Amino acid sequence: MLARIAHELFWLGRNLVRAEHTARMLDGVFQADVQGRPDDPAGVTLGWGSILAIMGANPEGLPARRDDVLERLTLDADDPASVVSCVARGREGARTVRDVISAEMWEAVNTTNLTLLEGDLSARLRTGPYSFYQYVKERSALFWGLTRRTMLRDDASAFLIAGGRIEAADMVLRMLRVALPVADADDTAARDGQALALLQAVGGFQAFRRAVPGPPNAQPVARFLLFERAYPDSVAASVESLLQSIEQADLNPRNSEPVLRLTRLGADLEFRRRSEIAGVGGLHGTFEFIQSELAQVDQDIAERYFAGAAAPGVVATHVNA
Repeated sequence: MLARIAHELFWLGRNLVRAEHTARMLDGVFQADVQGRPDDPAGVTLGWGSILAIMGANPEGLPARRDDVLERLTLDADDPASVVSCVARGREGARTVRDVISAEMWEAVNTTNLTLLEGDLSARLRTGPYSFYQYVKERSALFWGLTRRTMLRDDASAFLIAGGRIEAADMVLRMLRVALPVADADDTAARDGQALALLQAVGGFQAFRRAVPGPPNAQPVARFLLFERAYPDSVAASVESLLQSIEQADLNPRNSEPVLRLTRLGADLEFRRRSEIAGVGGLHGTFEFIQSELAQVDQDIAERYFAGAAAPGVVATHVNA
């Protein structure tokens, strides 16, 4: 496969997953904001400033207004982290590889992009953000469902899925680092509130309740989103899927630096899962280590398969935590 095509497929997957995760996060925090009580110290405290920090857009931690954050991270075409920008880049990438993906996949991406550009989106966002974000989530599910049903399971699908999985792992780690900061023992109630908000923002609340016999407090939620391989959007599950995709695409996986690094990372995650890590403070070292390893994996993939090409049309964002 041409490096240029593999590169476009990889970033098609990344952009669409970033759009979905951003929509989920905005929807989860919006619902929590509407339902929460400001005077409840144990209530949901994952706020609008936190979302900007997760996307690397508010490193100083300045106060943020709900409407400004919703507008910026949903509709601002000049912000590379916004839902509209991610979908537009995904659509452009899909157009480039139309002869590789199925016609139904192209139609799903193109229709989503056209719909998001129709009418007065600002008015729609003010009157019904839930329906807007629900549409983005449903269209993302449609695209990935069509990928599994209509795309040949070859190198092309491997790079597409690899891009989606590395982005999913990175987004979950960003949320964990910002939503569950290192805090004193007196802040346990606030951190537990943030943990509940985080579960709702990633759509994992029901899965957590089935998998974990206990309340959604900070440490069990963090461990669930890090280590639970049975949950598709956990970091461990994403790393495992990313490894399988890269192994499928590489002609010589035994000598592949991305494969070797991902194999070590998967083993390290399993070791840390079995270890007793004291509190959220101990887990923060794990968050930072895994995120730095994934950044190196991203660089290794670019150098080995894409001739070192950078992300098309977007500058990567980083969390300052």
